[in-house]
Amino acid sequence: MQQFDLGLNLSTKKTRKREFLEQMQQVVPWKDLVALIAPYAPEGRKGRPPFPVEMLLRIHFMQQWFNLGDPAMEEALHDMPLFREFASLSWGSATPDESTILRFRHLLERHKLAEQILKTVTDLLERKKLLLRTGTIVDATLIAAPSSTKNSTKSRDPEMHQAKKGNQWYFGMKAHIGVDADSGLVHTVRGTSANVSDVVEANSLLHGKEIDGYGDAGYQGADKRPDMPTPEPERKFQWHIAMKRSQRKALDLQHPVSAMQEQLEQVKSKIRAKVEHPFRVIKRQFGHVKVRYRGLRKNTQQLHTLFALANLWMARGRLLVNSQPKPVVGA
Repeated sequence: MQQFDLGLNLSTKKTRKREFLEQMQQVVPWKDLVALIAPYAPEGRKGRPPFPVEMLLRIHFMQQWFNLGDPAMEEALHDMPLFREFASLSWGSATPDESTILRFRHLLERHKLAEQILKTVTDLLERKKLLLRTGTIVDATLIAAPSSTKNSTKSRDPEMHQAKKGNQWYFGMKAHIGVDADSGLVHTVRGTSANVSDVVEANSLLHGKEIDGYGDAGYQGADKRPDMPTPEPERKFQWHIAMKRSQRKALDLQHPVSAMQEQLEQVKSKIRAKVEHPFRVIKRQFGHVKVRYRGLRKNTQQLHTLFALANLWMARGRLLVNSQPKPVVGA
């Protein structure tokens, strides 16, 4: 039974949450993701029958979309008919508790399936010709972690560190991403502590097929690092790094050469602007401004899932257009 059968939904207004979930229902490749996770799911030979993989995956994604912990997600399934409907839960059936939700997340972490979820999404986008892979933009953002020591170990997370940005200190981790220069969609994610310099991860964010790489001034020297891709006959890769702010301010715009350099920097800035969109989605749209777990491994796995869902959110318009059936000529 759906909520409509019980007479619980008397409003005709389509809320933003409902519209969002309806779009995600259409753009998420559910069959491919279920086929990816199903071989690792418990068979249920002992104990109570397990919940369907797709149901748990839908619940896990709603946690990322609406920034809910395991207890809050369980309560939301009891309180919100819309969430039960999206998870295909009838009112008379058992509801996954927070322990079941936790075990499913541990299953994804143990087998590193979040990375495969991101790859499945990027493969889908590439098949739809939304991901061209000819250029990559790299950038990093700080994600705060609790600095309090009021916990069982009386200490901060040892894998998180503090870093200075401007005149302010931050404690937490960094999310490094490689973004397709044409579409702005994420193809590579790395997680490190906050004190790791951006340039250290620059070359690890390349997928190996691009011919151009773009980064801000924090990536100066990326082409001189030992992990710089070696030149190949069929792929001559080149970095395009922004000029340092002090050098750019010192340009004499009255001089023709300096004026051309300033125009080139503006072109670089317009290209690099696309890398900020995925950060906006996970921080503002999904509300992920603080780490949820202790340790880099768990939080990095969550970042893979978040950026995979961010890709689908940013490309939803084109995916929905592509999914509509084409009219038959002469019908």
